[in-house]
Amino acid sequence: MADRKKIAAVITSYFPRSHADVIVTKFLKGFPTDDGLLSPEVDVVSMYLDQVHFRDDIGCAIAEEYGVPMYGSINQALTLGGDELAVDGVLLIGEHGDYPWNEKEQHMYPRKYFFEQICGVFASSGRSVPVFSDKHLSYNWHDAKWMCDRARELEVPFMAGSSLPLAWRKPWLEYDLDTEIETAMSVAFGGLDSYGFHALETLQCMVERRTGGETGIVAVQCLEGDDVWASDAWDRDLYAAAVAHIEAKEDGDVREHCENPAVFLLEYADGLTAATFMLNGYTRGWGFAARRNGEVDNMRVFLPDNPHAHFSYLSLNIQQMFLTGRPQYPVERTLLISGALEALIDSRYEGYRRVETPHLDVAYQSYEEMPIRPTSPDPMGASRGEKSFARTVPFE
Repeated sequence: MADRKKIAAVITSYFPRSHADVIVTKFLKGFPTDDGLLSPEVDVVSMYLDQVHFRDDIGCAIAEEYGVPMYGSINQALTLGGDELAVDGVLLIGEHGDYPWNEKEQHMYPRKYFFEQICGVFASSGRSVPVFSDKHLSYNWHDAKWMCDRARELEVPFMAGSSLPLAWRKPWLEYDLDTEIETAMSVAFGGLDSYGFHALETLQCMVERRTGGETGIVAVQCLEGDDVWASDAWDRDLYAAAVAHIEAKEDGDVREHCENPAVFLLEYADGLTAATFMLNGYTRGWGFAARRNGEVDNMRVFLPDNPHAHFSYLSLNIQQMFLTGRPQYPVERTLLISGALEALIDSRYEGYRRVETPHLDVAYQSYEEMPIRPTSPDPMGASRGEKSFARTVPFE
């Protein structure tokens, strides 16, 4: 046990079905997967909990049950109450909690503030360890860019993002590097800030594998309501393909069920155009389609309910980074989508105008070795939990 990596968990709020629960709890209890319940290969040895949930907190009880000391500051959690860094990795779960919303309807989680303190311990200790930051890096570009720059400066192995790129795909679709992609689309549901990130990441994890790699995004625009259907900026056939495999959707015309549709339009630096639909009331699922060489590829991406095994695959990739010191996929993906989402929210707030984004000149290459994830079309075995999986995801 002495040779196992020691992990600190830095958390905003910890209650049933919260991101802390579906990630940190798996690092304590095990990872339900298609291949069974896999035991953790690292140990959570400290926890910082910023807010004790007023009604349903489980973080304190779980920490006591598993003998994980709770500390009153991020500094103490990383130093184990000492003077220098004393852990081998950090889980930064900055999702959920009683934090303000701004006028653009963005939830102002303190992810950058937490990461700044984590990096302060690294800098004062003279060494860094891997960090995973849950979901988008920040609600604003300045903080997201700062986090990546600071990680690079301190040589921090850094991963971020959500479980969507690591979930079940049907039919299976994974592009080789340098695939010619002409246009692409994703379909999703939920809040434009919280779930808009998931929808954009579903798109980005596919298109980043196109010829030449990622080169950045030069302009975005958000449309809502009737303007979505009136726009000629998206491909109707591609939309039909993107929703074709989604099981969790209503029958009939989408306009009969979706009172306020939204679409994110993206223009990439290399000429690629893409769209992401947010269709509340019509679907509770996720879809993707792309046109390449005149042909259309499509799939649905599936997230099961309890035990939320998509987070098992996310966690296994995080664990692999803790074990090897190498991120499983580029943090630049999350940086680019964090910036694109902010610009899209700005577009909506400023009257749905087209927003040029020269600052999103984020260039990177996608992974060569496939991350850990299921290749079956649907959850199997322990991934299904005690009863048949539901086709909804009722949390962020």
